[in-house]
Amino acid sequence: MKVLRILGTRGVPAAHGGFETFAEHLALFLVRRGWKVIVYCQEAGTGPMQEDTWNGVHRVRIPVASDGSAASMLFDWRATRHAARHRDLCLTLGYNTAVFCALLRRAGTPNVINMDGIEWQRAKWGAVAKTWFWLNEWAGCRLGNHLVADHPEIARHLGRQTRASKISVIAYGSARTHGADPAPVQALGLAPGRYLTLIARPEPENSVLEVVQGFSRRERGVTLAILGHYKADHAYHQAVRAAAGPEVRFLGAIYDQGTVGALRQHCLAYVHGHQVGGTNPSLVEALGAGNPILAHDNRFNRWVAGDAAVYFAGSDGAARAFDEVLSQPQRLLQLGHAAQARHAQAFTLDGINAEYEALLERWLPRQA
Repeated sequence: MKVLRILGTRGVPAAHGGFETFAEHLALFLVRRGWKVIVYCQEAGTGPMQEDTWNGVHRVRIPVASDGSAASMLFDWRATRHAARHRDLCLTLGYNTAVFCALLRRAGTPNVINMDGIEWQRAKWGAVAKTWFWLNEWAGCRLGNHLVADHPEIARHLGRQTRASKISVIAYGSARTHGADPAPVQALGLAPGRYLTLIARPEPENSVLEVVQGFSRRERGVTLAILGHYKADHAYHQAVRAAAGPEVRFLGAIYDQGTVGALRQHCLAYVHGHQVGGTNPSLVEALGAGNPILAHDNRFNRWVAGDAAVYFAGSDGAARAFDEVLSQPQRLLQLGHAAQARHAQAFTLDGINAEYEALLERWLPRQA
């Protein structure tokens, strides 16, 4: 039996972010294809590791007493140490603790690392965190048997540290969003087709402030619905709120996938302000929902969305982008068709999972 161990996420079922969602989809796909998949799962608490099965996926549940970055590092250490006791193929998602992969290298355990975005370049981190991430990117390039870049620009970046033949470009995939019940949208006080969505962490590098400023310059006749947790004691969060006009709604952090899927499908357009990183899963999901897209103008977003987006930079650019799409219904229709075509071309869930399976099969340990 082909065996894969997945490290680097908080586990399945997905309840946190893009990596968890990816791990869930890939694990279920491989199980259907006859693989045995073991996913390491982080849990709050104390005590010994426990193992169980979820929808055919084997889970190693590791309790960690605290929360935050230190807890995640402890979890990664314990998970990597456990995986190193076996000779099964490993897929490590992210390089934030790639130095721990030395355990797998020393044990002769093959390890494919998804190197994610260029974490050390993110503005939100201080000098110590940036140095840690840079060192782990360096370590991951050397300790991984093979690397996955989710975007051609990430592959070019990694190619400065290792040979190109060691890197495969595989993006993220998503299911097509269709047939979602509009009831969750209406329960939030929104009218289907009369709002735009923005789903992002409220951080400067995600252009949330510029988007809100540009949208709020004049009356739009539609609502800008923003998902995310905005804290009362956080200066940037409060700056975003202060810039918001009466047509901006802050919905809070919503993790229910049914509600998020309904918000995507029934929105007028999706706003994506991310400035850094590779292929963003939220942008891929917007393509899968056939959303017209307003996206920050950078090399990452342009490769993903192509001609399915109107691009902007800064609050002035955001204001012009809103003016363009909200005044031209035919333009919105054109963008929506382009989004569906781009998704079908490059980001279908089964297509991406099949690419991963083909790569992973190359790195399965040789049988005696």
